Amino acid sequence: MTAKNKNKNAGAGPLKGIRVIELGSTVAGPFCARLMADFGADVIKVEQPEGDAVRSMGTRRDGHSLYGASIFRNKRLVSVNMRQEEGRQLVRQLCLGADIVVENFRPGTLERWGLGYEDLSEKNPGLVLVRISGFGQTGPYSSRSGYGVVGEAVSGLREITGDPDRPPPRVATSLTDYITGLYGAFGAMMALVERNRTGLGQVVDSALYESAFSFMEPHVPAYQQMGIIAQRAGSRLPGNTPNSIYPTGDKRFVVIAAASDPVFRRLASVIGKPGLAEDPKFVTAVARAENEDDCDGFITEWTRSKSVEEIETELLAANVPAARIYTMEDIFDDPQFQARDMLVDVEDPTLGDITVAGVVPKLSGTPGEIWRAGAQCGEDTNEVLAKELGLSPDQISQLESRSIIKGLQKAHGQTKSKNKNLKQPAGASK
Repeated sequence: MTAKNKNKNAGAGPLKGIRVIELGSTVAGPFCARLMADFGADVIKVEQPEGDAVRSMGTRRDGHSLYGASIFRNKRLVSVNMRQEEGRQLVRQLCLGADIVVENFRPGTLERWGLGYEDLSEKNPGLVLVRISGFGQTGPYSSRSGYGVVGEAVSGLREITGDPDRPPPRVATSLTDYITGLYGAFGAMMALVERNRTGLGQVVDSALYESAFSFMEPHVPAYQQMGIIAQRAGSRLPGNTPNSIYPTGDKRFVVIAAASDPVFRRLASVIGKPGLAEDPKFVTAVARAENEDDCDGFITEWTRSKSVEEIETELLAANVPAARIYTMEDIFDDPQFQARDMLVDVEDPTLGDITVAGVVPKLSGTPGEIWRAGAQCGEDTNEVLAKELGLSPDQISQLESRSIIKGLQKAHGQTKSKNKNLKQPAGASK
């Protein structure tokens, strides 16, 4: 799919007419607001003059952030120095005209700046404030700084990740930030539903450690009832066998999930050992979980004798859930990703066409869309201040001269490039 619109489609998305001010930085806050932007919300992202930290993360091409081109998409970007009172007053005016404000500063920061919920809701009682932090707005840890990896550590999620004989590794993406941003967006939508009934907004308190902890659901009652402390289990899903990754004859890996009795019977037939489904050690899901080493051994013996393509073909033909472990190259070549518009090419004035991940979830009546790649820091400062706050060109010029705001040219020392020849190399990934 190619998205080549240069102006926002006024009719797109179920969140049309919802104004969001994004004060967050790095990943959780920007992702939360990006979800809303994908579905039609008018998101105005406020960056400090030095730009969001995401711009220095991940891969860059010719000095431009490829990560930023995706996570800042569908937003209008302004640069305001919030360390200055005059800058904070500009942001306050934007927030007073908003439906939702997203922030992920350390708790207490907005209050010190005069931008806390009590201050803003006094004049904007319908405002929904999404607050993303490491440990929430209350509790003994609330003042701690927190990143997603810290939240994972405290939640217990990191402890159960990886192989039991090795230190717990991380996923090579900001997993907990994404989870927390998703919860923040979900909370904002519930708050809007409630506002429709009462006319009043509220605070959505989304904490990194709690968002990660919510994924520990099966292990909580197991500890409370039986004292079982969840441990790392490698590629297996504890208590659910077979459900793991298996090596192939061509040095790839394939996931096979056949824990239910009917599916296991089909798997046993495919691997040439139908008798396993009648063996007391494997006849039920509980029995297989108690004999997982032996069960996985039979499967591994079979997968090692075949290529990943052969394994997928035979298992899928038998309706056994299975898939190779995809690389980004596999994803770009896969017809399912293409058919579902999960790889979207967006025009970018500096990078040419850039491919970004598609919109999730799919709505049948009012689907989201991608109408713009993530812009440069300060690209829309002048337009937003003029259109939304009614500032004159002279007022904007004065603010810029005092370093209260930055437009695109002053922020980067150049205007937008018109070069359309920069293309993403085939198979390039972050």
